[in-house]
Amino acid sequence: MRPLLIAGNWKMHMLREEGQALVAGILAGAAQVPAERELLILPPFTLLVELGARVAGSRVDLGAQDLHWEESGAFTSGISGPMLRDAGCRYVLVGHSERREHFGDSGVVLWNKVRGALKAGLRPIYCLGENLDQREADRTADVLAAQFNEALPGLSREEMAQVTLAYEPVWAIGTGRTATPEIAQEAHRLLRRRLSEGFGEEVAARVRILYGGSVKSENAVGLLALPDIDGALVGGASLRVESFLGIATAGA
Repeated sequence: MRPLLIAGNWKMHMLREEGQALVAGILAGAAQVPAERELLILPPFTLLVELGARVAGSRVDLGAQDLHWEESGAFTSGISGPMLRDAGCRYVLVGHSERREHFGDSGVVLWNKVRGALKAGLRPIYCLGENLDQREADRTADVLAAQFNEALPGLSREEMAQVTLAYEPVWAIGTGRTATPEIAQEAHRLLRRRLSEGFGEEVAARVRILYGGSVKSENAVGLLALPDIDGALVGGASLRVESFLGIATAGA
């Protein structure tokens, strides 16, 4: 049984006071979330150290939204895996659609970031998903296969078992549109099959695959009940205590 992971991606939101208030609310309400479900926040870099200290020892994990693959060096503005670990992070996003679109992350960059995260002892959450044109052209399976192959083949089975996948249909991010449970389950099933083909059934059974795309407490019950969906990567709804905890407790 894979424990559900509810991850809140704050993106480029929250100043210090706002972030502290949000975390305080999440910590205060965390007891209502079933013990077998895991909670994760992914704040901007500026809040990691402060919030890392705040959630240390609690049931809320800390993660970062990106990383540089090198451990250190002359990479102005880069944040390395060891730096994230030092700030208290356990997870890190790799390949989010907004990183792919706005910052050009693809190919060798994603390959290196996944390995840089693992080398630093972080658990990468590797994001995959199709845009609207690709969805309407019935190319979802091809897109997911291509993005899977950009960064994951070549990992050992032990390394792959430390990776979480996140299916994020780009056409549903921030648009208010959500993949139907049937669409979401089919994409997750395709990814599970890809894991099995590449790394074996045991690894495929262990790796969590999150759904991300306008997740709300109203649609979370149906999504989290599906056999191949192991949690949610939450965007806008993670910026409010009530909606984030509403998703975390959905269907419980």
